[in-house]
Amino acid sequence: MLEVMRQPLEDRTITISRAKFSVEYPASFMLVASMNPCPCGYYNHPTKDCVCGPGIVQKYLNKISGPLLDRIDIHLEVVPVPFKKLSELTSSENSEAVRERVLTARKIQEDRFADYKGIYANAQMTSKLIKEHVVLDEASNELIKNAMERLGLSARAYDRILKVSRTIADLEGEKDVQTHHLSEAIHYRSLDRESWGA
Repeated sequence: MLEVMRQPLEDRTITISRAKFSVEYPASFMLVASMNPCPCGYYNHPTKDCVCGPGIVQKYLNKISGPLLDRIDIHLEVVPVPFKKLSELTSSENSEAVRERVLTARKIQEDRFADYKGIYANAQMTSKLIKEHVVLDEASNELIKNAMERLGLSARAYDRILKVSRTIADLEGEKDVQTHHLSEAIHYRSLDRESWGA
C-alpha cells in the first residue's frame, strides 16, 4: 500500500488502468506521516535503552523503501522533550507570526512561477527550474557534495534538498539560497543518516 503512493507523490497525478481504458486524476497532496524508530520505540532515545535484538531495527526501518523515502522532502527524528524544557516559560513565535511568514513565502513562490502553467510552489520545480532558481556558491556546492558522498544520497534526494533550501530562503525573505539554508535542508534528511539502524 505504501509503495502505491510513489507515483502520485512524484507526478502529482494518479492513473487508474483497466482492461479497456485508463483514467488520470489530479492528486496533488501533502503527505504527513509518522513512525516509531523501532518496534519497542526506544531506538536513539536519550535516556532509555532499546530492547530490540540485532537487525530488528534495520528490518523495521526497511518497511519504508529507499525509493519512497526519496520522495519525502523532510524527515525528522523527534526525541522526547524533558519536563524541565516543557515547564520553561520561554516565549516562542506565535502562530499568527508563523502564518504571516508562510503566506509571504507562498506569495514569493506564486510570483516566481507566474509564467509557468501548473507550477505555483517550490515543491513543483523541475530539475531545470531548480538550476534556474537555486544557484549555489562555491561553499554551498562543497557542502552538498560532501553530504551526497557521506549520506549516499540519490539524485532525487539532491533535488529535494535544493527545493527545501529554496523554501527556507523564501521563509527568511532571502533572494538567494545561502549555505545555512542548504545546511538546514540537509539536516531535514535524518533517515538518510548512517547512524539509523546501524
